[in-house]
Amino acid sequence: MSSLFAFSLASLAIISVVILIARFKINPFIVLFTVSVGLALCAGMPPQKAIGSFEAGAGHVLGHVATVIALGTMLGKMLAESGGADRIAVTITHLAGKKRISWAMMVIGLLVGLPVFFEVGFVLLIPLAFTLARRNNIPLLLLALPLGAALSVTHAMIPPHPATLLALSAYHADIGRTILWGIVIGTPAAAIAGPIYARFIASRIGPLQPSSLEAQFVNHELPESMPGFGITVLTIMSPVILMLIGSVADFAAPDNRALNNALHFIGNTDIALALATLLSFQVFGSARGFSRETILKFTNDCLAPTALIMLLVGAGGGFGQELVDSGVSSAITSMAVGAHVPLLVLAWLLAVVVRVATGSATVAMSTAAGIVGPILLRTHSASPELMVIVTGAGSVALGPLNDAGFWQIKEYLGLSVGQTIKTWSVIETLIAVLGLVFALLLSLVVS
Repeated sequence: MSSLFAFSLASLAIISVVILIARFKINPFIVLFTVSVGLALCAGMPPQKAIGSFEAGAGHVLGHVATVIALGTMLGKMLAESGGADRIAVTITHLAGKKRISWAMMVIGLLVGLPVFFEVGFVLLIPLAFTLARRNNIPLLLLALPLGAALSVTHAMIPPHPATLLALSAYHADIGRTILWGIVIGTPAAAIAGPIYARFIASRIGPLQPSSLEAQFVNHELPESMPGFGITVLTIMSPVILMLIGSVADFAAPDNRALNNALHFIGNTDIALALATLLSFQVFGSARGFSRETILKFTNDCLAPTALIMLLVGAGGGFGQELVDSGVSSAITSMAVGAHVPLLVLAWLLAVVVRVATGSATVAMSTAAGIVGPILLRTHSASPELMVIVTGAGSVALGPLNDAGFWQIKEYLGLSVGQTIKTWSVIETLIAVLGLVFALLLSLVVS
């Protein structure tokens, strides 16, 4: 398959998805399924393999994301019903002031995003954005977009995320310096792509459809009694703490196999969220006077609005898998490898191409690092730490339609496809471009 044909085929598929959903109002899941299979058939895949590829991609993504969304939604529901979200909202408003809440959400996203995947951090914190927006009469986008931008920056540029660690290994980079330069580059990138861009775009994209999930997370009246701020934050941060424990297991217990396995187990994303959700049943449920039947009702009711989100996230994964299995992704990547550009730019460009071709930031980062790593080790023509950062920056570029996060943002915030492109896709592109530009500037003084 020629690179030009692969690029044209991928572009046509993406344009078709946008037109069919935005113009003809066809169910997004049906559109993603049919366009994905159609792309595979046009690329020459046998029909049965094309269908199997979509199913495999959707199943792979949902195997992780569905559990995260379900547990995170339950935790958020308990936080809302107990008054915990209102407690945090009142405290943040008091400390930061109404005019600086969007910046406070960015800082929270940067901190919480350090040990967790984007999807996990988003489902943990979006109930807080809903509550703050309602309590302070602030457009939801002014809070949710800075949160998302911060989570994306930490996911892409700052260890210990798995893809970042793979890039560290491929480039033989120092983790301490990578974290330092990641913070130096990522913080202004998150500020520009988050609070600053959110203020610019929020009033320019038209009215939003009410999110079906907002009603699950926001009480119309401020509760008379609310849990304490400390116990509320501890409960919400407990999965983050457990994941941090898991990430340092190899350093804390390298010679004790049983303890090492135990730390890795409780630090697993799904286990950490499950333990936090069970804790919330006590802290936000029984301790607040809710019966077991009421807690069960809360957790059952809140899952219904997540059904479409899970389907779309899975369909996005299926779309990405079709691009990979059909050879379209490989052909486009080969086109980028043939470009004769500086190493920092090449790593960034490869990550962008793989991101568009597969939809996965993790795959984009690990693939680009695997291709460029051996070149860097031969030439030593760029800082290994900056190579990690530009590869991570490129891995989140464009926020394409075959990325599960695109559909997660769309459904949680009640956006149309066009509005999601104007907000989230632009934010992801800003992060990618700013990450490259700042790294190139820093490379002038860092060897």
